[in-house]
Amino acid sequence: MLISTLPIVSLVIWVIILVLPWQPWRTKESWESTDDKSNLVDLSDVTVLIPARNESEVINQTISAVCRQGKNLNILVIDDNSDDDTARIAKEIGGDHLTIIKGSRRPQGWSGKLWALEQGRKRVKTSFVMLLDADIKLKQGVISGLRERLKSEPYAFISLMAMPTFTGFWDKLLMPAFIYFFKLLYPFRVSNSDSDLVAAAAGGCILTKKQVLDDIGGFASLKDTLIDDCTLARQVKDQGYRTWLGLTHSAQSIRPYTGLTELWNMVARTAYTQLSYSITLLLLCTLLMFFSYVLPIVGVFLFSGYLLWASLVTVLIMLCTYLPTLWYYNLNWSWAIAFPLTASLFLAMTWTSAIRYWQGERMRWRGRVVKNEI
Repeated sequence: MLISTLPIVSLVIWVIILVLPWQPWRTKESWESTDDKSNLVDLSDVTVLIPARNESEVINQTISAVCRQGKNLNILVIDDNSDDDTARIAKEIGGDHLTIIKGSRRPQGWSGKLWALEQGRKRVKTSFVMLLDADIKLKQGVISGLRERLKSEPYAFISLMAMPTFTGFWDKLLMPAFIYFFKLLYPFRVSNSDSDLVAAAAGGCILTKKQVLDDIGGFASLKDTLIDDCTLARQVKDQGYRTWLGLTHSAQSIRPYTGLTELWNMVARTAYTQLSYSITLLLLCTLLMFFSYVLPIVGVFLFSGYLLWASLVTVLIMLCTYLPTLWYYNLNWSWAIAFPLTASLFLAMTWTSAIRYWQGERMRWRGRVVKNEI
């Protein structure tokens, strides 16, 4: 009797996901740059903060794209103790409008990126601030377009989910699913509303008002957080401001991932943090992933009668909710067939994150290891 109810539980889960009012599986929340002549726009009221640590492979593309955004743009690159040519390359390309800030030693309790951003924030004198990762390439018109949205719409903080680079098998298998799962955890429509239930952001590309950062006390208010983008959005919302997050093709991550190991570490870096380092939440997550992604596939092969049909309908709903993300990134629909496998890999990455935490490692990224306090 118990076994006969399991496929129904899986079906109920997916029906709920399908009919949720905020439809987290859709891609409606998106924005694209449309201004091809933005290089003539005066951007003297905007400062771009780019924290950079050992980014010599990509910083040239990032800075070149920023320089094409408009006239008189202020660019601050905070060199976070790089031991390569990051600073030299950035200065050569950026010229007179780019300033290199040599990052000072990171104080105890700060993450490297947030300490770099705080050093840059203290130098900002403009009304608007863009926070841009060193591996994000912007299409022309992004900064001016987002600035106009801040001026004309009820938002004080806008972030774009940069388009991943799909150069190989593992990118295409994992990165669309990474964004899909992020949207399930942090529904964009709810986050973009005036509701306080969800606050989300994508830290790679954010445009906000300087006053907003001042009002939250700068980056000191989230100095030791690992999921700093969503924490920043929460701080901004708590101050009474509206935030907006959307997908885009106009900002693209250009960091090359050479294989599964790098992508695995990228997810494992914060997966257990998402669960608040809770064993209970980890076990609940595992159970939920089993019912959502494993059991329906098993049911197709093991069950018969109405249980088989329930499993087939569940799989169909699962795959249909994933298709909009694949289509948004112009990927073949056939990648949806591997979605249950992809979900299982993400669960394994989450367990990797938890095991590393139990072994005393809070975070591992960009050549740095942060120990936890357990």
